[in-house]
Amino acid sequence: MSDAAPSRRGAPPGPLPSAARATAARPAAPPADGGLLGSLAPLLSEWLPRQRWFAGKGRPITGFTLVAATELLPAPAGGTAPGLVHLLVRAQQLGSTGPGGAPARGTDDCYQLLLGVQDVLPPQLAPALIGRPAGGPLHGRVVYEGLADPRLAAVVLERLRLPGRLGPLRFAREEGTVIAAGLAPRLLGSEQSNSSVVYGETYILKLFRRVCPGTNPDLELPRALAGAGCRRVPTPAAWFEADLTRLTGPAGLPGTGGEPMTLGVLQPFLPGSADGWQLALGALAVRADFTASARALGHATAEVHGALAEALPTVVLRRPQLERLAGAMTQRLDAAADAVPALRPYRAALRGAYEELAALGRAGRTWSAQRIHGDLHLGQTLRTASDGRWSLIDFEGEPARPLAERRRPQPVARDIAGMLRSFDYAAAVGRAAGTAWSDRARAAFCEGYATVHGDPREEPRLLRAHETDKAVYEVLYEARHRPDWLPVPMAAIRRLAEVPAEGGAPTDPSSGGGDLRPGPRNPV
Repeated sequence: MSDAAPSRRGAPPGPLPSAARATAARPAAPPADGGLLGSLAPLLSEWLPRQRWFAGKGRPITGFTLVAATELLPAPAGGTAPGLVHLLVRAQQLGSTGPGGAPARGTDDCYQLLLGVQDVLPPQLAPALIGRPAGGPLHGRVVYEGLADPRLAAVVLERLRLPGRLGPLRFAREEGTVIAAGLAPRLLGSEQSNSSVVYGETYILKLFRRVCPGTNPDLELPRALAGAGCRRVPTPAAWFEADLTRLTGPAGLPGTGGEPMTLGVLQPFLPGSADGWQLALGALAVRADFTASARALGHATAEVHGALAEALPTVVLRRPQLERLAGAMTQRLDAAADAVPALRPYRAALRGAYEELAALGRAGRTWSAQRIHGDLHLGQTLRTASDGRWSLIDFEGEPARPLAERRRPQPVARDIAGMLRSFDYAAAVGRAAGTAWSDRARAAFCEGYATVHGDPREEPRLLRAHETDKAVYEVLYEARHRPDWLPVPMAAIRRLAEVPAEGGAPTDPSSGGGDLRPGPRNPV
């Protein structure tokens, strides 16, 4: 969502075809699919790994299991009208090689697919082609990415406009919300771990691709913030989910606990806004000061944290929790250092930041923990041009982490560290000379935060531990995906490793590399 730009309005798609409206009474196809998945498997094995949102790149797919198949729009044969099939599919993959060359545990991720179906694919949809099944119920027909077809994207919006159930799918709308019909859809090309469609300049649909049982934080937290009266986050207008208890076949997801699976969220689109990453780079391009914007962003972040603490339970982290937190950070550091030789000379010094945190817990120190954004950086913020107001978006957290972990209360220092790293990355991308620009932006953000909450620089050890953990993550990411960027987080690693153990983190944390604006969720 953070990559959204104002849409260019095209011809309205018109009302939903009558066949789609009639589908509400049709049962969902059960997992016993009459050969549907078997016929699609060879095509999906080739197509899925090429999608940016596919999480298992670099490892072969060994098989598929159908969780659910739902016909959202029947595909009549012999015509030009498309059909739309919704699939939840588990993709089995071998694990990567573990220590000593031993095979690591494989993965069994569930993906959400929206497949368009028709006899002949129009030329403008050629890039969306998946293929022609050689058998099964779709034999000989063209299967393609449904969201790329405006006619089919319009079907999804119509479902959200008219709440109800369709097999295992449940479509819901916020009470009192009226969603206009006929809004022109536009699939955004900057998808990462999800796909986004803008409808007119009114709404944006975020469709989660890798899904699991439980309420996604990108639905849960904005709704909680709306209930608390916080206006810094767009309130969901509608959403849809899968009720896996309604499936009739043996296939399903282990450990569902009866929880529905969030599949997509429709939120207000903010036309005329720009994300913080674009704004920061724009300021750097003309050597403009960014401190006023950073200070206002810090204030907005603190408002959101305050509202989350009011709306949802908070906990106190004592010795056991702090030791586990420090232990998890140490494990991530060791794994990253094993994979990235450049990190190894700093491992002992960086461990000191985590050991200090655990030692404070043993000495009786406690910290509050609450629900947080979980993946905060400049690209997850929007500033409206008309009034200069900052909003925070994309509360999904880091999709690579388990959902239960993303929903766990954490210190707000984690969000703050993410934003401080993002200022450093912006300075590196904008080729700022020295660290002055980043230093000022980081300090201003903390000052703005302090106008609502305490100044995060007053908890230097907690902040240092989280910033170190973030920089270690960035090193591993850059080494794997963008080796040319490795010097950016390594600059932060060197700075953090030089912090004296007795002094904690500097009172004005700054400099280093961090949260780049494109990347798979993060860094950036």
